[in-house]
Amino acid sequence: MIKIIKYDKFKSLPSNPDINPGTVTADVALIIADVIQRGDEALREYTEKFDGCTLDSFELPSSALDAATQEVGSEFMGVMERAAKNIENFHRNQINKGFDLPPKDGVILGQRVTPIERVGLYIPGGTAPYPSSVLMNCIPAKIAGVNEIIITTPPSKHKEENSFYGIDSGILAAAKIAGVDRVFAIGGAQAIAALAYGTETVPRVDKITGPGNAYVAEAKRQVFGIVGIDMIAGPSDILIIADKTADPVLIAADMLSQCEHGADSPAILVTESMDLANKVKNEIESQLSELPRGKIAREAINEHGKIIIAGSIKKAFEISNEIAPEHLEIFLDEPFKYLDSVKNAGSIFLGKNTPEALGDYYAGPNHTLPTSGTARFSSQLSVDDFVKKSSYTYFTKEALHNAGDDVIKFAEKEGLAAHAMSVSKRIKRK
Repeated sequence: MIKIIKYDKFKSLPSNPDINPGTVTADVALIIADVIQRGDEALREYTEKFDGCTLDSFELPSSALDAATQEVGSEFMGVMERAAKNIENFHRNQINKGFDLPPKDGVILGQRVTPIERVGLYIPGGTAPYPSSVLMNCIPAKIAGVNEIIITTPPSKHKEENSFYGIDSGILAAAKIAGVDRVFAIGGAQAIAALAYGTETVPRVDKITGPGNAYVAEAKRQVFGIVGIDMIAGPSDILIIADKTADPVLIAADMLSQCEHGADSPAILVTESMDLANKVKNEIESQLSELPRGKIAREAINEHGKIIIAGSIKKAFEISNEIAPEHLEIFLDEPFKYLDSVKNAGSIFLGKNTPEALGDYYAGPNHTLPTSGTARFSSQLSVDDFVKKSSYTYFTKEALHNAGDDVIKFAEKEGLAAHAMSVSKRIKRK
């Protein structure tokens, strides 16, 4: 049962859950080292061990994506295509074309924006496949101009044998819509290792994005520096700010929408109303019995769910900013009035008709968001995650002469004589 807590001082609130349990670290390091050393042979063994599948080839033929679009049917294809259009429309506004400063006194400066060449996207499988994650990761990469997009996703022994290697057809159909170039039936930390270092059949990528379990998150952490990553994602979380006028039925439903992701997913309501708190608590108990993933949601609510009684709505926003939630619902009348009160949040949902589920699938903003309080310093996935920025500099001879003395003095102050010499020799040369 969810806890109701009165807090006058936020510092008493328990910290966010650990992103990567220590027991995972050593296992992941061994898997990565093994894939580096043995390549496809190691991948094959781990696929048999963890997924129960023996595969002759890891890569799916392009025909599998075409067949998947037929299997999911025209109705769901239409849903995904409309969602993809919304996602594309939103992310096209993030395009950064760089800039060229006007020439001044013989100096030309600017910044170029170029796409990352090859990106690997990890898409989870299991009991809750996420075709939405395919769209959310691939569409910004395509808009950025990434040359090659590769997906890895685990095969499954729990589905009938077909040309999909047991991979959910929705994932493959979404890959077709999003313009994915290659799909590999590989899961877990071994997939991250293959993308980071390359194997005989899996090409090395330049950046890895996409969600995953604790092993995938830890693997991304360990390969960071060899490749880029989007973030180290922890459990999905939600925080709702509501007053006494809010509907407890809707608040309970929105909290449970995150709890069904996993048993470690926090769901928090912050309100100044004890009456609302008790109604939400009772409503959560009622709705849990209706959920197919009720056991998972129950554990999340019991272990990580909280209703915090704040002294005021102003205090509620202070608490929210300290927690820095992945998803923040402002369940208040005139929600735009409070938008400037938000300092830390991955994605903000305004008003009583904007459930977080809209953001997961359809509205357009990205659903790959900073978790576990990392919204204090990081942002949702965007087109910027799939580009690089390079500055360029041009000086005429006269401009170098004008700046030369300052550069030489700076270099000498830092004890870097060769830096100073590289300028002074040009100034002295006629």
